[in-house]
Amino acid sequence: MKSLALILCLLVMPVLSAFAQQVPADQTEIRLSFAPVVKRAAPAVVNIYTRTLVTRRFNDPVFEMLFGRRLGPRSRDETSLGSGVIVREDGIVVTNSHVVEGADEITVALNDRREFLAELLLMDERNDLAVLKVDATDLPVLEFRDPDTMEVGDLVLAIGNPFGVGQTVTSGIVSAQTRTNDEGQVFIQTDAAINPGNSGGALVDMAGRLVGINTQILSRSGGSNGIGFAIPADLARRAVESAATGALTIARPWIGADGQPVTQEIAESLGILPDGVILSDLHPLSPLAEAGLSPGDIVLDVAGRPVRDMVTLGYRFGTGRLGESVAVGFLRDGQRYEAAVTLIAAPDDPPRNLSEVDGNNPLSGIVIANINPALAQEEGLDPALEGVIVVQVRRGPGRRYGMRPGDRLLSINGTRIERVADVAEALNAAGRSWRISVDRGGRTLRLAVDG
Repeated sequence: MKSLALILCLLVMPVLSAFAQQVPADQTEIRLSFAPVVKRAAPAVVNIYTRTLVTRRFNDPVFEMLFGRRLGPRSRDETSLGSGVIVREDGIVVTNSHVVEGADEITVALNDRREFLAELLLMDERNDLAVLKVDATDLPVLEFRDPDTMEVGDLVLAIGNPFGVGQTVTSGIVSAQTRTNDEGQVFIQTDAAINPGNSGGALVDMAGRLVGINTQILSRSGGSNGIGFAIPADLARRAVESAATGALTIARPWIGADGQPVTQEIAESLGILPDGVILSDLHPLSPLAEAGLSPGDIVLDVAGRPVRDMVTLGYRFGTGRLGESVAVGFLRDGQRYEAAVTLIAAPDDPPRNLSEVDGNNPLSGIVIANINPALAQEEGLDPALEGVIVVQVRRGPGRRYGMRPGDRLLSINGTRIERVADVAEALNAAGRSWRISVDRGGRTLRLAVDG
């Protein structure tokens, strides 16, 4: 019996010891809480209410037949809500562009119940960011934190106004960094609950610093499933800096290059690890080309921060300021090199020469432009693309014959189209018969019309 008791004692003691290690050692540990972080951060997170006047015209044939007139236009207010973050004491607020898009009136409600009408300073739909200004001073603010200093697993809090129930705080961790989507956006992923109405709210660290702007969730039900996304704070900082210069959108540095991630197959063929982005095309004016990089080089990092695809490369450039120089690490023939790359805006050259095609021809009614780096960046086109592109299709033959924005004109009656001026010249020389070739998403389409 004594030996059995001894064995039981030996088995139980480690369990008791482990349990004892979990008991709080003092009053401070017993009161461990996120409350101090919330007290610092919550006053700088605001509710945003928008009002949009929607006018609709109702045409009722029966009413018109009986009374000889149409029903007039009817108007009604549509409202929506979201969240925002005060980032400067003089009333600068950052939120999502989709929160305030199209709004006729924007109201910012502070944590202390004060309300202010807001002025829209900047709207950047590509990054889903907007910058507002309210007429107030000495406001509580959140300090920006470089999101690259955060690590996966770090604790974060999401603060916002979900479903309009009032300011709410949820906790979680950084689940992943630099998540990308097909629209070229970059996000911080978190499992802190983010729900409708949280858009534009703050994702903060344990010091109450702004890590990201909450923007969306991945959900089939519309509720939080533990996969939420926030726009990195360094992009929000760039939005505020751009707004301060009077810009209406974020001044975005230009890469002027295209490429693809280094896959396992590519890495094996080159005898390297699958890391970075291999460059395939560089515009002659690309800052990378100016710094000495060439097609076939593999970009590994920008300013010491890793690059894994073209979206991430664009993000790394996009968080920099025009005119400054950044260090770009790259591989060439298995050797690592580093180049100083100056960040520049996309050149608007050659001039776009925006023009509407008129006259009696199959393209009448379309608006065309010369492709240049600035236009290619705005439209998400291949940076090396040249020629003439359709930017708008108005009423007329062009619409009837199926022309679409984004179509690139290749030739008219065998004449190669390189500039806008070539289009009018080729159409005028065509007589009453037209053979038109168009590139649409990499496919060549041909239109034949005889007048």
